[in-house]
Amino acid sequence: MPVRPITNALTIDVEDYFQVSALAPYIPRHEWPQRPCRVERNVERILLMLDDSGVRATFFTLGWIAERYPQLVKRIAAAGHEVASHGFGHERASDLSRAAFAADIRRAKLLLEDISGQRIRGYRAPSFSIGADNLWAFECLAEAGHQYSSSIYPIRHDHYGMPDAPRFAHRVQHGLLELPVTTARFLDRNWPASGGGYFRLLPYALSRWLLRQVNQRDGQPAIFYFHPWEIDAAQPRIPGLSFKTRFRHYVNLQHTEGRLRRLLADFRWGRMDEVFLGAGSGGATA
Repeated sequence: MPVRPITNALTIDVEDYFQVSALAPYIPRHEWPQRPCRVERNVERILLMLDDSGVRATFFTLGWIAERYPQLVKRIAAAGHEVASHGFGHERASDLSRAAFAADIRRAKLLLEDISGQRIRGYRAPSFSIGADNLWAFECLAEAGHQYSSSIYPIRHDHYGMPDAPRFAHRVQHGLLELPVTTARFLDRNWPASGGGYFRLLPYALSRWLLRQVNQRDGQPAIFYFHPWEIDAAQPRIPGLSFKTRFRHYVNLQHTEGRLRRLLADFRWGRMDEVFLGAGSGGATA
């Protein structure tokens, strides 16, 4: 009997181009309201792409965006996707006190639940900013009523990463799972295999091969992520960026949507709650 393909989790971090952590030194937070927002049109493009492919996904939505564009959140929920939290103000968890972090996640959760009509089960920290120095954040998430987090990236990176963390779903608090974004294990090291800038930089065939290794060799569902601004090659260019920041942010934006459409066809995809909480056809748990 043929083996049924593993259902992987497709996730979108709903934030706008000017809210990216790497651009924070160039775009002060007080300038955000004056920047031209492009998140609505980009999310609409993503919703059409998912509808064309018959895929449901999880949208980790920033409270700052939801407060200004509530109809966008309602549109995501009405299309059958999971609404999850990306916090309110896109501040790294590692930069916040415990009290400030708790306030941020509760504000976002209540707002998203009110707008979407969904129970908000999931949370993803901006820039995967939960690590060894702020594991107390998991206690806050459990106390706020979240059932899962996807906030650890088990790699070495100059902006984030916890390379010694477990690679797959594991329980971090009573009632709370941590679902790290996907890595492939080679040469005694974890390698990124879950989207973001790596997906834009690497050849598509390599990204596909890495995901297949996780499905076939590890027998585990993958978690893939991207941002709405990553399909927007016409977004405003920010002056004065360092070469590294400019390259990371703008590389291959014009190719991302085409690659995503191939990815949707090459793998089986679902929402995080379906894949890991048994809310749908996936049902894998830790």
